[in-house]
Amino acid sequence: MDTQEFADRLNERLDVEAYAGTDASANGLQIGPDDRVVDRAAFAVDGAVETIERAADRDADVLVVHHGISWGGIERVTGRQYDRISAAIDNDVALYAAHLPLDGHQELGNAAGIADLLGLSDREPFGTHGGEYIGQRGRFSESKPLSEITEMLSAELDTADQEVRALEFGPSEIRDVAVVTGSGVDWLDEALDVGADLLLTGEGKQNVYHEARESGINVVLGGHYATETFGVRALRNLVADWDIETAFIDHPTGL
Repeated sequence: MDTQEFADRLNERLDVEAYAGTDASANGLQIGPDDRVVDRAAFAVDGAVETIERAADRDADVLVVHHGISWGGIERVTGRQYDRISAAIDNDVALYAAHLPLDGHQELGNAAGIADLLGLSDREPFGTHGGEYIGQRGRFSESKPLSEITEMLSAELDTADQEVRALEFGPSEIRDVAVVTGSGVDWLDEALDVGADLLLTGEGKQNVYHEARESGINVVLGGHYATETFGVRALRNLVADWDIETAFIDHPTGL
């Protein structure tokens, strides 16, 4: 298939159009000719010079990322923008990005991947943003202590040896979990509204400490990168079924 069909298939599967008025990311094909044949695809969390060049080293025709390079338009192609765009063009690697659509997809998304990892049941969409969902919530079949959850995440997440941090301000036994990966602490109040014992996200902000403490809810910070590898890995599995050779490029930031 060519690049445009490749992008169209992903756009349809992820319902990219639904997020068009919500997401600052220019989701879809960001760099590349429409008619290039795609035989090999690489997948990474971030669209950066490093990941683009490593995709080229694997002879990838396209790099699929969660964090692309166009956020609300590109006014000037200088500095980092020039470096990233030239890396893609010079190496003849197309770039496809899916940001919020890949956070919120209830099967392939980042939050869904976390829920799979934890073994949550009774799952449903969570975390509204511009009328669309960007997360997921679910329940443990039996309550678990917070320490068991953080130990599981520490063992399974690619944190680059950074600590999975927990703000232990809620129930000692966890049953209901709300997940918004990446930078998701702004959904603390929504987690409280649905009765969650724990909000699981990637990175924190200063204010969440006091808000969680005063509200009596647990918060776990697993790392922005670490909580957002699931979506691109799921897309890799999907694309592999299209008879396209695939590779995952792991470039953890520890953040």
